[in-house]
Amino acid sequence: MAVKLRMTRIGRRHRPFFRINAVESRRPRDGEILEKLGHYDPIAKDKDKQIVLNTERVRYWLDKGAIPSDTVSQILLRLGIKHKYAGEKTARRAKARVAAHAKGRLFTKTETIAAEKAAAAAKEAEEKEKAEQAKAKADAEAKEKTEAKAEVIEIEAEVKTPEAAKEAEVEAKGKDEAKARAKAKPKAKEKAEAKEESEAQSEPQAPKGQAKEQQAASGDEDKKQ
Repeated sequence: MAVKLRMTRIGRRHRPFFRINAVESRRPRDGEILEKLGHYDPIAKDKDKQIVLNTERVRYWLDKGAIPSDTVSQILLRLGIKHKYAGEKTARRAKARVAAHAKGRLFTKTETIAAEKAAAAAKEAEEKEKAEQAKAKADAEAKEKTEAKAEVIEIEAEVKTPEAAKEAEVEAKGKDEAKARAKAKPKAKEKAEAKEESEAQSEPQAPKGQAKEQQAASGDEDKKQ
């Protein structure tokens, strides 16, 4: 008869409580038991009261060839009860881990979580690198556009410079001519006045006696009329 040491849950909902029993391996989990060996209360505040076990009877059944379940095996190791099945289990797990890794698979949940974190970190680093490359590319394009625009402005300025210089020269020339004309007008006026004065001075003047006779004659004529 094969015997197993395993636990049976008897606690209510949200209040787990387990009994550690020696049962026949062919019996269902909650079936008939051979012997009650203790209990496990994971919610108990006092750690010393979490596990209550009859160590003598446990060793008896282990000597009889009873095989503990994985959870019961961990509890026995916590209490310092060593058994050959713990070593066998460790060896089996190590062998299974090597086989899983050889096939490229993850063996434990811890390895899965670590692999997921590593993948997330690698993806984040890749996205960050892509963002930096895109930013650098955008900055380079913006710089090229700015340089091209500055070059176009410089070329336009070089093209417009001769025309602007010519326009400035024509404008300056027109201003000079206007100033010359403005200066010439007073001089022409002065010349005309001087000419008139000279003409007036050059006319012959009648003698004083003749002038008086002419005035008297003109007076007589006025009276006759």
